[in-house]
Amino acid sequence: MSEIDYEKLAEIELQKDEAEDTQSGQDKTFTPPPHEDPQLDINHPYYDVARHGIIQLAVNEWNQVCMLSGFTFKREKGDDNSGRKVITFSCCRMPPSHQLNHTRLLEYLKYTLEQYVENDYTVVYFHYGLKSLNKPSLKWLQTAYKEFDRKYKKNLKALYVVHPTNFIKILWNIFKPLISHKFGKKVTYLNYLSDLREHLKYDQLNIPQEVIRIKDKNSGELIPPVMKETVSYLKRNGLQVEGLFRRSASIQTIKDVQKLYNQGKPVNFDDYHDIHVPAVILKTFLRELPQPLLTFECYDPIVGITSVESCLRVTRCKQIIQGLPEHNYIVLKYLICFLHMVSQESIYNRMTASSLACVFGLNLIWPSKGTASLSALVPLNLFTELLIDFYMNIFNSRTVPGEILP
Repeated sequence: MSEIDYEKLAEIELQKDEAEDTQSGQDKTFTPPPHEDPQLDINHPYYDVARHGIIQLAVNEWNQVCMLSGFTFKREKGDDNSGRKVITFSCCRMPPSHQLNHTRLLEYLKYTLEQYVENDYTVVYFHYGLKSLNKPSLKWLQTAYKEFDRKYKKNLKALYVVHPTNFIKILWNIFKPLISHKFGKKVTYLNYLSDLREHLKYDQLNIPQEVIRIKDKNSGELIPPVMKETVSYLKRNGLQVEGLFRRSASIQTIKDVQKLYNQGKPVNFDDYHDIHVPAVILKTFLRELPQPLLTFECYDPIVGITSVESCLRVTRCKQIIQGLPEHNYIVLKYLICFLHMVSQESIYNRMTASSLACVFGLNLIWPSKGTASLSALVPLNLFTELLIDFYMNIFNSRTVPGEILP
């Protein structure tokens, strides 16, 4: 099998983004005007790049007072909710590549960050506006990541990516071998611009009007359509159905529904007059993932849950879940939140957390080689039962902005 050409896929996704923006009327013009910051001196060493306003600092009220009064000062206050300096990077202010020296852009970015890297700081990346004509090359991105050595990464406490698209996900696959796990945990994806308010002093951010005007994109995109649609349908129609997830459905019907999803066609579960069809589809989807939702890396720690003292097992579950990649965590939280709802109706559906765990345990986690042994079933099911029973406790300590719950 030939290797996936991620660079080509990335270009295709950018073209899709451009087509969507044009169709929605958001892409009025491509070439952005210079940002014209009245405080920017023409003698600035990076005036040629800085004038576009691609890289900006958050401005607090004390800043503004000093600007108006003509005084200069050294800022002491931070701009996010933890008192850190915030730097924003806005793609929509990047002119076409032939009008911008990307080497100079990288130098200017380093020049800006070097003023703050000795203390904790935060970066906000506004993805909207990145086009085929203004995007830097992959080689430039690789150079940029390598040049931002430990001096820059050590005190970077958070990188918020606002309005991510599939292009970002493909880039992540390209750069995954280069990106450390520690750095990856600092990245948070925000589908909604308003989610910045939870972390930053939103009103002090220099947010481009183009970003403010667009509609929040990709809401719920992190949740696979199959899961989102089956869970939504079951929540509306199946919470009190006795034996939910224990009953089978027509094999041919399941194949037909899978075919529709694989072809990207809409599925109306009302057409099948069987509540167990979406239930089986959900289980099948989880079981057929190339890697379990809980990841192969978590298999051994999960199997070891029975060796942990009973009073510490919920804490151990939480520790294991905290180590999941962000996407897996979001999808797992969405699913377990729903299963918790199902268990709350067990007086009607007879599906307690223990019953659900017996059904979903092996659909959420399995070993990388072979199948789970009989002795592993007990800890796997126990771990799943704890997730469902103590959902509120286990998932309350890691907030992922933009996540969708059932």
